Amino acid sequence: MNFGYSEECLAHDTGERHPENPDRLRAIRERLARKHGVEYVESDPADRELVEAVHDPDYVAEFSEFCDSGGGNWDPDTVAVEATWDAALRSAGLACWAADAALDGDEGRDTPFSLGRPPGHHAVADDAMGFCFFNNAAVAARYAIDGGGEDDRGGDDRGSDDHGGDADRVAIFDWDVHHGNGTQDIFYDAGDVFYASVHEQGLYPGTGEIGESGEGSGAGATLNVPLPAGAGDPEYRDVMDDLIAPAFEAFDPDLLLVSAGFDAHRHDPISRMRVSTEGYGMLAARVRELAEELGAALGFVLEGGYGLDTLADSVAEVHETFDGKQPLTPDEDSNEDVRELIGEIRTSHSVFDG
Repeated sequence: MNFGYSEECLAHDTGERHPENPDRLRAIRERLARKHGVEYVESDPADRELVEAVHDPDYVAEFSEFCDSGGGNWDPDTVAVEATWDAALRSAGLACWAADAALDGDEGRDTPFSLGRPPGHHAVADDAMGFCFFNNAAVAARYAIDGGGEDDRGGDDRGSDDHGGDADRVAIFDWDVHHGNGTQDIFYDAGDVFYASVHEQGLYPGTGEIGESGEGSGAGATLNVPLPAGAGDPEYRDVMDDLIAPAFEAFDPDLLLVSAGFDAHRHDPISRMRVSTEGYGMLAARVRELAEELGAALGFVLEGGYGLDTLADSVAEVHETFDGKQPLTPDEDSNEDVRELIGEIRTSHSVFDG
């Protein structure tokens, strides 16, 4: 894999007791340093035009002014300092780099993984929340379809060729333990982006129910899988095989972006799920196989994960899987309640009608 990274993202200082802090990226870098061949790319930051393609301009202006005035608590969980503006633009730019590099795969580039912060999937069109200011995956998806930006994302790290506007359809698979309400909100009525989320039921922000499946042109292009607390590798395996894969096959995207949060790990401090480090390798392998079957480009965008060791180990597991490691596949059956949930979703969601 190639990793997108910028020291500028460390300047987003949330305070030492905040779970989403710069040590997250430092831990990942330290863990990846034990492996040979890891490459880092520092892409251009997103410009305002790219961000405003998915966010309300008035909100973008308010956030800019908030940072210019020194920042503070946007809400009780979401903290900014003056440098957060630049870090958020850089994080969104790294996600666009991931989309570019993925779509440039015919030139032999490795699968891209954007290591940006602040994360993004809770940021709705007109507000910040849940540690997130700009919705990085949403910015990247819209850029991949529409292009745009002052330089159309050409940068010194890629030369003169860019691939914004090359995709007709983008699928986003969000495996963060929290529902990505912001990504869903932004694309809820859009038919060219399919958003699928597997998350812990009832956890923050309390959205992501089965019945939330899109509207208008986006009817059927949102898929939510709210799993009960305690779900682990077997349950995530079955969700991937029985829901995510067939849904994406029906949608037939040109680009598959993974909103890769690692807070469903069994040792993460803020969730009750039971995914193992090896389980993330299994998910990565299945996503890679699915992208290959679809002929879709594939890129990863970092979201959550708040145990430093488990976050770093899980990102490394994904990297090692793409570097040739064979992931362990659980052979035990999943929870019967989860099997019933999968059946209910397959019966009720229109994407499975065919």
